[in-house]
Amino acid sequence: MTVSSQPENQSYPALPDSAFDVSRSGGGFMLADLEIEMPVWEFVLTVVCLSTITVFTVFGNALVVLSVFTYRPLRIVQNFFIASLAVADLTVAVFVLPFGAVYTILGKWVFGLHLCRFWLTIDILCCTASILNLCAIALDRYWAISDAINYAQKRTRRRVLAMIGLVWAISVVICLPPLFGWNDWPEAFTRDTPCTPTNQKGYVVFSSVGSFYCPLLVMAVLNVKIFRSIRSRLRKRASRHSQVLDLGNIRFSRIDNISTYMAPPASRPARALSGTYARPPDDDAPRDGGAKRSEPTLPNDDNEIQQVIRRTRKISLTKERRAARTLGIIMAAFVVCWLPFFLMYVILPFCPSCAPPSPKLNTFIIWLGYVNSALNPVIYTFFNQDFSKAIAKILRRPTK
Repeated sequence: MTVSSQPENQSYPALPDSAFDVSRSGGGFMLADLEIEMPVWEFVLTVVCLSTITVFTVFGNALVVLSVFTYRPLRIVQNFFIASLAVADLTVAVFVLPFGAVYTILGKWVFGLHLCRFWLTIDILCCTASILNLCAIALDRYWAISDAINYAQKRTRRRVLAMIGLVWAISVVICLPPLFGWNDWPEAFTRDTPCTPTNQKGYVVFSSVGSFYCPLLVMAVLNVKIFRSIRSRLRKRASRHSQVLDLGNIRFSRIDNISTYMAPPASRPARALSGTYARPPDDDAPRDGGAKRSEPTLPNDDNEIQQVIRRTRKISLTKERRAARTLGIIMAAFVVCWLPFFLMYVILPFCPSCAPPSPKLNTFIIWLGYVNSALNPVIYTFFNQDFSKAIAKILRRPTK
């Protein structure tokens, strides 16, 4: 037997050439029998980010659903829309995001043809339902503001459940056609076959219009009308508030003028009348050493009424400003998260010469849409005191 003249390390089993082929895959590595085409640091960062988004989406939407059905102040019919939205986002987090995270990290679909089609169908169903629930919420709020008295009687449990059922029915109609042949999926499916939505032009137009562009138009029109209505009501209430103060001042000045011509009762000092009316509205406490009156005078009653009116109007104006701000944030989050994806989804099938985005940019755009499902519970709970109290109660934390 001839002794080999090769270096000593040649006697150990050699690793496959693709195990740590940094020059070819930009720092990729092998995980079990799968090649990860990203550096280790990028792999770890991606796993942490996608896992955080998934867990946060599950946790946040589960808390919203529990809040609606366990906290009594939230068990009102209009909150059924928010519960339906949370269910849609929770379904996205449970059935879509975990498979999407694995697909993003591995760079290939390893779950087979049938699970691929199931995943794409659930993805379209739940994301469409989430968007349409936002549209239903905007429609409900518009009716509540534009025709508050009549709609309060029409907003019954049956009507709200019918609207929610319609939202999910439309979502089912939009997601099912690819399963019945309206697709361009390949007949043979291998491990290297990408699991992507169909690029069939007719279905792209049908699904994008039904899932995004039509709801976007409806929400934009309704939110503009809601914003204008709230702004008009704020101005009218501010005007009425100033008129109430002016009328009160006029009434007090008339009483002061009358008091100069009328003798005060014998039981009171001669200057008590003018002194009482000249005091600020919030100075109701007697002076030191003075006897407390058993019966308030008419001007003091008016002052107390005015203070109640001021507080009531201030609370009402604050709530309406908060509602307008919430609608603006919801609309902005919806557009920022979903518009890039649906622009890419529509443009690429109709523009073969257009360069597709890089894999990383494509992944970012897709997950930006998923992030909307994590933002919805944050927006609704942060700007709604009842939801904040309910979640704090569920988490057994004291509320402020």
